[in-house]
Amino acid sequence: MTEKPVKITLYRWAGAWGPFKVSIPCGECSLTVDVIEDTLKHELAGIPVDLEIREWLSEWWRPLRFGGWHAPIVMVEKKVVSQGQALNRGLLTEVVIDAHTKTTPAQGNVVFGKETCPHCKRAKYHLDQAGIQFDYHDVVKEPKSLYEMLARVKPIIGPKTPVTVPQIWMDGNYVGGAEHLSKLLNTSVDANPERGQSSLSPGHLKST
Repeated sequence: MTEKPVKITLYRWAGAWGPFKVSIPCGECSLTVDVIEDTLKHELAGIPVDLEIREWLSEWWRPLRFGGWHAPIVMVEKKVVSQGQALNRGLLTEVVIDAHTKTTPAQGNVVFGKETCPHCKRAKYHLDQAGIQFDYHDVVKEPKSLYEMLARVKPIIGPKTPVTVPQIWMDGNYVGGAEHLSKLLNTSVDANPERGQSSLSPGHLKST
């Protein structure tokens, strides 16, 4: 399956408009380019992206239609996500992954969890016992995995329902948590007592 690339457009302080020409480079624009390129190599590695860098002064009316008026302007799929300052790479990662999941369905067997979660450990154990291969992603240690999990599960459970871990997909189909997996595999997994409150909230995240 060919994945559709996520379109990122950067309008930097450059170009010309009538007699006006930009001769002094914009430091925050240059920094934003560096942030984008480095984020694509690390947090967003493996996600197809189409990056376009344009000159704001020569085309100022284009981003203005979408609310962008202060370079550097960063747009993802024609939506302004940052302007007037150097780009926050965490914000770029979240927005790009959200856009990517909208056009790319989940595939295979995937478990999103965290190291301190006993239900995540039980889910992995029962999958191992059943001889089922799966990909495990730690949402505390891997920002990319956290953003992907949230982007995939929120449309299913609703924006107001707290997200707990683990969150499990089998053959690309959403299963739910450890107790849902136990029913699917006909094994015994205790219900998650945190269900109904977010196990990703600051009060629940513990350092190891």
